[in-house]
Amino acid sequence: MGKLSDLLQLAQARAQSNGLPYAGALTPAEAHEILSLAPGAKLVDVRTHAELDWVGRIPDAVEIEWNQYPGGVPNANFSAQLKRQVDEESLVMFICRSGVRSDNAARAAASLGYTAVYNVLEGFEGDKDAQDQRNKVGGWRHAGLPWYQS
Repeated sequence: MGKLSDLLQLAQARAQSNGLPYAGALTPAEAHEILSLAPGAKLVDVRTHAELDWVGRIPDAVEIEWNQYPGGVPNANFSAQLKRQVDEESLVMFICRSGVRSDNAARAAASLGYTAVYNVLEGFEGDKDAQDQRNKVGGWRHAGLPWYQS
């Protein structure tokens, strides 16, 4: 089997072992590699516009808020925006700050009929460390993957 198939099978095994209702769960490094191996794959960043502006963006990511800033209210247009920007046949990966909102977005996408849905574990900033700070334990940025500040 090829590298892409191996990565997807690993992600699918994680989903099965955790009872997830979508195709799989990926580390940030795996998600980045899939973007380079699978033409047409999409990374959907569901962080707020404020997080994107203040913390950083991932090049070429589709940006659709799961919760809106300010207030953290759910984005009532999430499903419509996803359908407009990402084809249902695409391999689609969701990322947020820590992997929680992206899990919710992946669940929503699966319920909309998307079948190749993956959550990016650890998110952009990773888990909090012993001092309650992010970006030091896991995450897209900590892994040294491409990102930029706008």
